[in-house]
Amino acid sequence: MSSAGPVTTVSLARPAVRNAFNEVVIAEVTEAFRSVPEAARVVLLRGEGPAFCAGADIEWMRKSRAYTEEQNARDAAAMAAMFRAVDECPKPVVGRIHSFALGGGTGLAACCDIVVASEDAQFGFTEVRLGIMPSIISSFVLPKIGASAARRYFLTGERFGAEEARRLGLVHEVAKADALDGRVEAIVKELLAAGPKASVEAKRLIRELLGRPRDEAIPETVRRIASLRVTPEAQEGLGAFLEKRKPNWSA
Repeated sequence: MSSAGPVTTVSLARPAVRNAFNEVVIAEVTEAFRSVPEAARVVLLRGEGPAFCAGADIEWMRKSRAYTEEQNARDAAAMAAMFRAVDECPKPVVGRIHSFALGGGTGLAACCDIVVASEDAQFGFTEVRLGIMPSIISSFVLPKIGASAARRYFLTGERFGAEEARRLGLVHEVAKADALDGRVEAIVKELLAAGPKASVEAKRLIRELLGRPRDEAIPETVRRIASLRVTPEAQEGLGAFLEKRKPNWSA
């Protein structure tokens, strides 16, 4: 994890194996997202080398063949904690996806708030082809792609491209490989134009109100906006708008 001003970058750093997961990577990613600096405004998740994340590490999978059911449960719980740390990070998370994002790599993409993928990126829930299933990532993937897409791609394990991932709602924008970083930077700039507290509260609103009954949700939204409007940040934002200037948080 590294920070440059208001942007914190979390990099998957096993390029020799296309950033495949093992227990060390899982622990490191979990810790990185649990310890994002308070001063961070945006978190960028990326992979070093030729791919974003090609799924599970072969040696890790080979070792897991000897695990008991209890050991497998502990292993799975650790992975679930990693996805949850990314998904519940209070700051906006931007996923930069290139080349492969398979299995758990696709799961990581689903945990990001905004995903930009290179046009050659490949996604897939390939677990069934190993005799298992995309169980842990399903809690994070299903809200993004819905049941209909899952009933195809969870069951076939086939790979699909960036444009299909965008159609499903897994990816927000597709860029040419040489334009990928520029598009990521543009989206980060858009995020930095928003109020820091407003961004955090908007993300929390989505997570906590989605699926709640309207009669229960509306009073909560009224309470939240009333509370936010009287904060110094909101007062500055409104003042800047009325005075036709940039607010003091704008990058």
